[in-house]
Amino acid sequence: MKPLRIIWILAVAFFLNACSKKQEEVAPQFLVESTTIGEVRKADIAQRLQGIPIANTLVNFDVQVVRIVYRTKDPDGQEVKASGALLFPLNPNRPLPLLSHQHGTITNDNQAPSNYTNQSEAWSIGTALASAGYVVSAPDYLGFGVSRNIPHPYEHAKNTAQVCLDMLRAVKEYCRLNNIQLNGKLFLTGYSQGGNATMALHRKIEEEASNEFRVTASAPGGGAYHKTGFADFLANTNDNLPGMNLYLWALESYNRIYRINRPWSAILAPPWATIVQTGGVSAPVSTNPRQLFLPSFLEGIRNRSDAAFINAFRDNDTHDWRPQAPVRMYHGTADNIVHPFHARDALNAMRRQGATNVELIEIQGGDHLSSIQQYALGMYFFFATLQ
Repeated sequence: MKPLRIIWILAVAFFLNACSKKQEEVAPQFLVESTTIGEVRKADIAQRLQGIPIANTLVNFDVQVVRIVYRTKDPDGQEVKASGALLFPLNPNRPLPLLSHQHGTITNDNQAPSNYTNQSEAWSIGTALASAGYVVSAPDYLGFGVSRNIPHPYEHAKNTAQVCLDMLRAVKEYCRLNNIQLNGKLFLTGYSQGGNATMALHRKIEEEASNEFRVTASAPGGGAYHKTGFADFLANTNDNLPGMNLYLWALESYNRIYRINRPWSAILAPPWATIVQTGGVSAPVSTNPRQLFLPSFLEGIRNRSDAAFINAFRDNDTHDWRPQAPVRMYHGTADNIVHPFHARDALNAMRRQGATNVELIEIQGGDHLSSIQQYALGMYFFFATLQ
């Protein structure tokens, strides 16, 4: 074979190999598919925000809404597909900050961000933040959207953080493929279940994914960060507590995920064990822990002899770590569903760890629902100072 022909063949082979490697580098690892839901015009966004004092500040851009399907893992570490909504401003003419918005407790699929109905937080606050100039990642969590057949791991910190982080990875891939310029800033926020999810996500990014993302700031609101503290509170309370069905939902999740596999008859007193076994955790039950739970179960929490559940609670504490990026928590002082000690305990624990950039905004007289608007406004202005 002639030398020139050999050189030519080698050159072609090198070129094809280089192209193949480039395609491998560009191919998405997390993003599976994306479907455009539609565009939302500024006038429609303004109408959704009627009555909010800063509506004119928020409404700056029309917004594109996209349903994302991506790869993630379930609590057992097995690969599954999850979904969420991606919202971004149209024609911003500048690189944009990324914002991950974790939704609060939802109980049906119509409320999932990827379905983008007027029952979802993506439809309201997610769209408003996108119109204000953020690329918004709004994960469904497992159990909703494309993963609706998977049991929802309610208040399971590790899996929730994993699913939210993988959504961010898929969103970055979408932005790269669609020439949406990001400016490197990342904001995290959410209220109630979304508040705890935000805290868990912030911790996971700083401890495990700092080579991919750098958190600019997080603003969790109304979150249940101190699970062991709440277990003690529950075990020592002889009074009616609103939100009892939510507490049962978390117990059910931990019972399944940690393979404790305890029947309700070993946790709840009669007749509540049968009622919950038959009707699920949303069934009407006594709201007094002394009446609802077996005395033996409560005693096992109080004296720490119930190692299985105590370890599960500890594994889901998100209050005691040292964040590097600023954290501003919001919590109502009259919140009787997610009690204020969650945020106060987090503030004190983080400061003991040496954190100097953590603060708590207490919403005086605010309960779990009435505090949402002040949290949302505070979060928006807090993030705006860091743009």
